[in-house]
Amino acid sequence: MTVKYESQKIAQNFFTFAVLLFLVQVAVGIIAALQFIWPDFFILNFNIIRSLHINALVVWLLVGLMGATYYVVPEESETELWSIPLARFQFWATVVTVTLVVLGYIWMGINPQANSTSLFGTGILNEGREYIEAPRWADILIALSVIIFLINNFMTVMKTKKWTGIQGTLLAGLTFLALMYIPGMFYTKSMVKDQFWWWWVVHLWVEGAWEVIAGALLAFMLMKTLNAQRHVVERWMYVEVALVLFTGILGTGHHYYWIGTPPYWLWIGGIFSSLEPIPLLVMVWDAFRTTREYRTVTNKVGLFYAVAHAIFNFVGAGLWGVIHTLPQVNKWTHGTQITTAHGHLAFYGAYVLLVLSMIYVTLPVIRGVREFSGSRAYQAFWWMTISMIFIVLTITGAGMVQTYMERLMGLDYVAVKTNYNLWFWIFRAIFGVGFLIGVAIFVIDYFRLGKEPLKIGTPEAVKITG
Repeated sequence: MTVKYESQKIAQNFFTFAVLLFLVQVAVGIIAALQFIWPDFFILNFNIIRSLHINALVVWLLVGLMGATYYVVPEESETELWSIPLARFQFWATVVTVTLVVLGYIWMGINPQANSTSLFGTGILNEGREYIEAPRWADILIALSVIIFLINNFMTVMKTKKWTGIQGTLLAGLTFLALMYIPGMFYTKSMVKDQFWWWWVVHLWVEGAWEVIAGALLAFMLMKTLNAQRHVVERWMYVEVALVLFTGILGTGHHYYWIGTPPYWLWIGGIFSSLEPIPLLVMVWDAFRTTREYRTVTNKVGLFYAVAHAIFNFVGAGLWGVIHTLPQVNKWTHGTQITTAHGHLAFYGAYVLLVLSMIYVTLPVIRGVREFSGSRAYQAFWWMTISMIFIVLTITGAGMVQTYMERLMGLDYVAVKTNYNLWFWIFRAIFGVGFLIGVAIFVIDYFRLGKEPLKIGTPEAVKITG
């Protein structure tokens, strides 16, 4: 089985870069975990390692979603991509920009004074704004990359004027994502106002635009792995996306509790944050309903990862989020390791598994593989998932201790970290290594999938049909 359109193969370029960044992100995450135990471990300080860990996560997921889009849009539009050379240019421009940013972070870690030079009124290597630390020149280049990406995909659709619900929702989510990058590119003199707009980037990306994209890609994968009827999966996709936007946009209010905004945000944030798990639960129900209704599975590994994405999206982003977003609870847990636990499980379930499932759905087709071994795919999943579950339980335990001893007993942060949470940090590092093993297995599987002969009678062989 091969791709219908030659231009879909450009997706593999983006997937490869995303996979390598995924490996880097997890590796520096292990270093960060070890620095909680030994602060002087490694040549770069914790603040630099943390920036690399978080920004690598955001970038590799974004690049992975770009790759998925370059596969889905030609398929849905039934035409070749508008400009393959433009897609290649955008890919290499993104690689160069991201590489320069990473090197800049490392150089700033080795030589802290390197960021003293100003460009566009901000640091030349780091803007210092949490989660969106990229310097202003990189912001501009990334924005240009996204604009080129959107133009290429919209022009592809305009060639045939064939619009489908899946590609329309996907491109709408990506456009929303691009627009939500703008609030992170300006400052205000008021710290409250600055934080107010900053959350438009951080929250409305992950609990707005990316969830819309996830809804579209989940519908596409259910259609491709189960031969589900388009009108059925699209109907439920619309329901999921509408609920995501209804709850997610006003759910931004749970970030406004304690930054100096008016008290009505306590009500808005509390009510709509409590509703945010509903669309995620609908996604889980939709995945299982479709799986029961359509039993002709064309890619077992792809379906396995897609359903796992729906489940852990609900558990991580939904349940682990709602337990501490009510203002009465958040008053005590805000900024503790409980927030960190939610972030880890939410990103893993909602977006890491989403990109990995798209890779397993599309990569065999891109490489023209009719049958491949699913052994490493399942091994990677269980190594990563079990390790992530224990990482999250460990960090949640640390957060509970932290909340009680810091917020209720009044002990200082360092005393709690070094004396009462030490074993939590040790276990987190151990489980982090387990997660890294899973990632390494996945990376090996990515580069070998379809490139090695299958043994006769291999029980875990996955046949690609349809």
